[in-house]
Parts: sequence; C-alpha cells; structure tokens
Amino acid sequence: MALIVQKYGGTSVGSIERIRNVAERVAKFKMLGHQVVVVVSAMSGETNRLISLAKEIQKEPDPRELDVLLSTGEQVTIALLAMALKDLGLKAKSYTGAQVRILTDDAHTKARILAIDEENMRRDLDSGHVVVVAGFQGVDEKGNITTLGRGGSDTTGVALAAALKADECQIYTDVDGVYTTDPRIVPEARKLDTITFEEMLELASLGSKVLQIRSVEFAGKYKVKLRVLSSFQEEGEGTLITFEEDTMEQPIISGIAFNRDEAKLTILGVPDKPGVAGHILAPIADANIDVDMIVQNVGHDGTTDFSFTVHRNEFKKAMEVLNGVKDEIGAREVIGDDKIAKVSIVGVGMRTHAGIASKMFKALAAENINIQMISTSEIKISVVVEDKYMELAVRALHQAFELEKEVSAKA
Repeated sequence: MALIVQKYGGTSVGSIERIRNVAERVAKFKMLGHQVVVVVSAMSGETNRLISLAKEIQKEPDPRELDVLLSTGEQVTIALLAMALKDLGLKAKSYTGAQVRILTDDAHTKARILAIDEENMRRDLDSGHVVVVAGFQGVDEKGNITTLGRGGSDTTGVALAAALKADECQIYTDVDGVYTTDPRIVPEARKLDTITFEEMLELASLGSKVLQIRSVEFAGKYKVKLRVLSSFQEEGEGTLITFEEDTMEQPIISGIAFNRDEAKLTILGVPDKPGVAGHILAPIADANIDVDMIVQNVGHDGTTDFSFTVHRNEFKKAMEVLNGVKDEIGAREVIGDDKIAKVSIVGVGMRTHAGIASKMFKALAAENINIQMISTSEIKISVVVEDKYMELAVRALHQAFELEKEVSAKA
C-alpha cells in the first residue's frame, strides 16, 4: 500500500463529466489499496472569470479581497469531486487550504507556504477516506485567506506530498509528460521518459508551462518523487522527474523553453561607478518586481548602459520606477521594449560538451534572428529575441540539436 498525492489541473476538472472521470481514476487507485490525497485546481476558465468580475468593480482589485474571491474556484471543485467519489461508494472528505491549515506568509496573490498541519489528513486517510484538498490557497497567521499565484495548485500538491512523506506525487495535466519543447510549435517534439530535477527546475523557470517552478523547488528540496501524467489517457508512464543523472545516456540538450511574457528596460548613460547597480535595482525590488536577465555595458565616456528584463505585466510599473530614479543617479534616459521573448536551451549534458553556445548562435544566425541579450548557467543558455521570431527560434534550435531523435541506449 502506498500513499499517493494526485494533482489535477483546471482542464482535468473542467466539466462535470471530467470531474466524474477523475473520481473514477482515483477510485482505481483506492481499490488497489493505496491511500490517496487529491489536490484540484478551479475548473478551467473559472479563475479568469473571477478576476474579470473583480476588475469590473476595481481597476486594481484589493489583493486581500481578490484572494477571498479567487479561493472560491477551488472550493467548488473539491466539493463536486468529493460528491463524485461518494457517488462511487467511496468515503471522501474535502478540505480548503484553511481547513488543512496550509500556513503561508501574508503576500496576497503570491503567498509562500510556511508549514502544513497534516494531522487531520492523516486521521482521515487512516480511516479509509480519500482526502480532497483545494490547491492554490492557504491561510496566514491572522486567518486571512491567501493564494499562491498562478500554477499554485502544483505547489500545493508537492507540499502536501512532502508533509505527508508520500511515496509519489502525480501531476495530472492535459499533456502526457514533459516534452523536448511545446509540440504545438514543433510537432516533432518528443516526450521524455525521465528528466533530472535540475533540468526541470531550469525549464520551469524559463517558461515551460508543464510544471510551476515552486512545485519543482519543493520537490527537489524535500526529495519528493514527481511524475507528470495525462488525465485524458488511461495508459502511459508519463515523465518521471529524477535526481539521478545517467551520463552515458544523457542527451546534451534535454529541452527548449520559451517565454513570451518578457519585457526589457534599459537605463542609458548611467555614471560608471561602484554601487550604481544597487541604486537601480533596489527601488525595483522595493516595488516587488522580479528581475530576470541583467546586462551591463561599459562605455568609453565614463558611463554605462544597464539593461534587465521583467515580466511583461510589470513593464509599466518598472518604467515608472526607473523614471523616478533616473535623475537621482544621473542617468540620461530610460527606454523599454515589451515586444521581446526569451528562448532557452537546457541540458545537464552541457557540463561535459564544448561548443554548445556556438552551435546555438549559429542556428539562430542562419535564420537571421538577432540576439539582444544572453544569459548562461552551467546547464542552460538563454537569449532574448524579438517576439515575432520566437517560434522560428524554437524550431531552428530543436532541429539543430536533433531533439526529435531518441537518445541512444547505453551499450
């Protein structure tokens, strides 16, 4: 008998019929003798609908009240799924994040999990219940409802698996695993049987939508066995995310990620002196804006140009902040571009192979795609390009690194 945490996304519970299908899938695991905790998202489209309602009332909805509103989406799903399980003759009990006591900080709309009280869930599991938990939500120390940000149900699932020391956390989505890149852009993209946590963390952080980055961080930190599966296919092993690197079979590049939600800001003519980067980025951090790639170019006239990228939704806010500090630090001008995209190649095999960057840049140059910014780590290379060239860049790189081919078996 195993303890399994299963998480089902919005499309998996997008209708009554699909909720019944999830209940039947859960019932099969229960019939095998496993203990099952199910984490669900709101029905597909529901979160967007609720946000739209909020914006009809307030142009910039109050974060605390927005969390109260958004948390209702998952509350509907847990109740319906618990009913569907009971209709199949199973014992089931639904929990909101507050009822579990998923304790978070008080950063409304993007809270972080601090602790989980698993006592009530364990008692219900031991008495034969399927425990159904609302994803994406928690409660702060003062009892305020909080939400974890987009994709937060993945984080809930992995965090519960860690707290319960589950044997496996299964993330059910509308895809049957992790692919070398998005098959909608590259039809030849190949499903990976396994991928390392390190690679999955990079792919998630760089724009891959299969898993939310914090869920991968949680899984890596607490050694949670993680598997991505399709909720629409009965068969298949999905993709196992593993800690082990089999270097004899490991491809040089495992996947290509991309992100359209990027914007670039440049502050020109900044005095080239110690501490200037801190003067630029401190107000950005104070405004709670996350910075991604950073490039600084030193000129010959004692000044420097400082560029960085942010989420496209934060572009206007970041521009306002920079224009507010421009005169204070003696900069000449602030310019921005919200028509960019980031394309990245990821693979632990890069550690032991030279010439990867050169091959990447040649493939992009062959398609006449200009690179605006470059960022590297031990296992990834990211470039910023014009938004209109993003899909072409992904296809060119997928072909250049022959990702459509199966990895040769170990001799």
